Amino acid sequence: MPRKTERGSVAAAAMPFSRVCGIAALGFAALIVLANVIAVPAGLPHSGATPADVTAFFGTRGDIIGVSSALTPAAWVLATLFGAGAVAAVRRSESDRGEAWSLLGFAGLVMQNSAFAAIIALRLALTSTAPDDGATTAGLWALHDALFTLNGTFLAIALVGLSTGGRRSGLITTWHFALGLLSATLMFTSATLTPLVTEHGGPFGLLGLTGWLLWVAWITAYGIALIRRPGHRRPSTAVRAALGRV
Repeated sequence: MPRKTERGSVAAAAMPFSRVCGIAALGFAALIVLANVIAVPAGLPHSGATPADVTAFFGTRGDIIGVSSALTPAAWVLATLFGAGAVAAVRRSESDRGEAWSLLGFAGLVMQNSAFAAIIALRLALTSTAPDDGATTAGLWALHDALFTLNGTFLAIALVGLSTGGRRSGLITTWHFALGLLSATLMFTSATLTPLVTEHGGPFGLLGLTGWLLWVAWITAYGIALIRRPGHRRPSTAVRAALGRV
């Protein structure tokens, strides 16, 4: 039994940080997709939805919001871990060139985590106000809708920064870099058109949706790149000695 515990602890210590962060990226992508698979088919209102639709959903489907929201704290942790891994993977190369694209991207991830925390808080608040207070519900939804769309700005910053840093450091490929820039362009365009998106939805809302789908594909590919990245440091003497005993 002690040998199994020792083997597990040594394996964890020996796993490269980039691989841990790559797995975190895949976990993040899986969680945000799962949260949407739970909420969207249940009728989560889209951008530009009428107050009646918003009240009807949040007044009766608080359980759905509770379940999908429960996934988000773990998603934010994984996103932050991914960002740290991406910075660690390219920072030395960037420093040699006097650049900081990865830090720009990490800042975007932190800002999008903060913005989405407010979005989730607003959704939980809506489940409380919808059954009894239509006016408050309408106001909260308008704030939610605007913040949700403007969040595309922070995602665009993350995409541009980490895509540029990753490509210039040789971590990601040209097509992956282009995918990140395309997603960032769609996200930023949607955020710029926030008044139109929140008022009309429809084709304007498709800009952000398409950008979000590309963002999920981008971060999945980035996670794979981090997992495949060879480690540049040998295990410590203690870890090597422990590996020799198991």
